[in-house]
Amino acid sequence: MASPPTPLAIFLLHLLLLSLPLHSQSLFHFSCLNTSDYNSCTSQHPNPTQILHLAARDAINQALSSIHTISNLSPLSTTLRERAALEDCKELLDLSVHQISQSLAEIEWLENTQHEANLLSWLSAALSNQDTCLEGFEKTDGRLMHYVRGGLNEVTQLVSNLLEMYKRLRSIVPRRNETELEDDHGDDQLPSWMTEEEMEMVSANEREMLVDAVVAADGTGRFRTVGEAVEDAPSHSLRRYVIFVKRGVYKENVELKRKKSNIMLVGEGMGVTVITGSRNFMQGWTTFRTATFAVSGQGFIARDITFRNTAGPQNRQAVALRVDSDRSAFFRCSIEGFQDTLYAHSLRQFYRECHIHGTIDFIFGNGQAVFQNCKIFTRKPLPFQKATITAQGRKDRSQNTGFSIHNSFVYATVPTYLGRPWKAFSRTVFMQSYLGSGVQPAGWLEWAGDFALDTLFYGEYMNYGPGAGLGGRVRWGGYHVIRDAAVARYFTVRRFIDGARWLPRANVPFTADLRK
Repeated sequence: MASPPTPLAIFLLHLLLLSLPLHSQSLFHFSCLNTSDYNSCTSQHPNPTQILHLAARDAINQALSSIHTISNLSPLSTTLRERAALEDCKELLDLSVHQISQSLAEIEWLENTQHEANLLSWLSAALSNQDTCLEGFEKTDGRLMHYVRGGLNEVTQLVSNLLEMYKRLRSIVPRRNETELEDDHGDDQLPSWMTEEEMEMVSANEREMLVDAVVAADGTGRFRTVGEAVEDAPSHSLRRYVIFVKRGVYKENVELKRKKSNIMLVGEGMGVTVITGSRNFMQGWTTFRTATFAVSGQGFIARDITFRNTAGPQNRQAVALRVDSDRSAFFRCSIEGFQDTLYAHSLRQFYRECHIHGTIDFIFGNGQAVFQNCKIFTRKPLPFQKATITAQGRKDRSQNTGFSIHNSFVYATVPTYLGRPWKAFSRTVFMQSYLGSGVQPAGWLEWAGDFALDTLFYGEYMNYGPGAGLGGRVRWGGYHVIRDAAVARYFTVRRFIDGARWLPRANVPFTADLRK
């Protein structure tokens, strides 16, 4: 349990409450309404965890209220995009409710860094879901968005308050002395503390692996489509459930919902097992719903599979893979599309030895993601368009989100920029990576005028190759040439996604720290 609040903590807590909107200032007073002596109750010093719990419950209630409002609007939708936007909003708010609810248990452990990593990741995700909901109403007449905007803004503000309160309280609560997990494996080795069963799963080829379900388009498996196998998988599984997808091209859109946890999808190789679709923005879908493969269930792992969207650059946003799965990992996967190929939407994600293809903003979202030993290929965009690899969407300085491209390879055969700021606090770093000749001397591209140029965090550390020269780079306030290894270490697997704690059981090799 958390330690009793010190006088300093109580004083700072009161200052914090006074700095927040009235709705949040009154949380502690609301908690006293049903007591026998209101005046005595409100005169007592509030417990920090009590305040945080009340703030979390307030945010949950507002999110549930917004879901109810949106459900009542469904009969008023008249277009595919309106219907898709409303469905997006319900799903995203449900994710927010779940993420805030998870955070309630972690609040008890203010002094523990492991719980801090979980809570910050979950609240960071819950803070951004409402933006994605509103973005789905792009190219509509706005009448339905008008009815939902107020409630969504309230949810966002409440989560923002909760995140800020937690971070300030966390800064004054003594931390336990914890030793960091040591990295005892290199680039291509497996961690020694994995179980024998997990070692065998990683090392085995596809035909030796013990699986729970087999998908085969030719009818030689239990299922003919990936979607059928996912639907049949157990909900809320506590053990790894393995679906083996035989070679073939599977033309379908698959959604692995939040309740489908700990699923592992194994193919027979990139370009051999292919899940493909062509949904796109120009057909009337929201960007969120264009994904060929979308996963929200926590602990998801994919290996040796291609996720593809064939819509082409002329159809604008067309997602091949969307990820809202916390502690998810992708090993030897190819993610192929044009604009908005990989939607790393939220939570902790790891990509190892993957190939990623696209034209504009083709790695985007507000996830907390590390890309390691990956190959990134830029494709030729439409005339008058500029190829940009990343568009990271961190919207609040308290969020712990961002993209770290580490020990990877950028094969830029057309003029290419490393990224541009989709949201005000966009954060992306390229570290110890090869940058091809197509990477432009400026390196990075504006989104719109001087938007976010001083609030973003873009960094480069020890990159090499013909596109890695720093002499012509942008001079923005938020751009950094990282020369201190201590700064670069913040964006490693160990530090940035807390990977040394969970990747050993994800059956994926990784390097926890900087390359030596």
